[in-house]
Amino acid sequence: MQNPQIKAVFFDIDGTLISFKTHEVPKSTIEAIKELQDKGIKAILATGRSINSIEHVKHLDFDGYITFNGGYCLTKDLEVLYREPIDARDIESVLAYAKEKALSFSFMSEREITIHDVTPEIAGMYAHLNLPVPKLVDMETVDNGSILQTNIFLGPEEEQEFMEKVMPNSLSSRWTPLFADVNPKGLSKKVGIDIFCKHFGVELEETMAFGDGGNDISMLKHVKVGVAMGNANPEVKEISDYVTDDVDDDGIWNALKKFEVI
Repeated sequence: MQNPQIKAVFFDIDGTLISFKTHEVPKSTIEAIKELQDKGIKAILATGRSINSIEHVKHLDFDGYITFNGGYCLTKDLEVLYREPIDARDIESVLAYAKEKALSFSFMSEREITIHDVTPEIAGMYAHLNLPVPKLVDMETVDNGSILQTNIFLGPEEEQEFMEKVMPNSLSSRWTPLFADVNPKGLSKKVGIDIFCKHFGVELEETMAFGDGGNDISMLKHVKVGVAMGNANPEVKEISDYVTDDVDDDGIWNALKKFEVI
């Protein structure tokens, strides 16, 4: 019997909807999302990716998009519900820092993604995500007030000091040792969930979410049922309400069936 309490389900992309092994959405996940929507349950994307880097999942016909970890939220028809750029002072500080010291970073706006200092490791990361390497940043023409997210390529051990000294008005989160997602302070996928709950008239008690990385933690803790994928990071599993199977082993389908959402 269908669980009548769940009216909206939020999905991360990488490692949740899409397998890192096949770079594809499992057939069971495609069917699960269709069944959700056939029952009138909203299926909403929640990603750290740019709105311009989700073409490979748009065929799933989501009811809404939380992108840039909550910084840019759009309806199915691409009506903007929420937009919050990074503090321009922090962007200016990153540019100044990169002129003095070695630093790889990417800047993301709703229009484009650009990158500074592409190492072989970074090129490999984009290949792993099945994405093209962005064009290079023009350091002299950056619109400091338009950046919705940046990826700072440094290790976890360097992250806190960098954020305190260079980007004090922003917040970092991480789903890979290679880089940190950086967004405006106070922003996370949790914010995007609140935006869509208000938009669709859904209560938090009626929500469910799936994720696998550090930037999913706020989302999984915020919803009624937070599900970590079997392939999730240990810290994500620790805070989740339930750990399902790996993305490649029908994790989304199995959890939705277990909780009788489909």
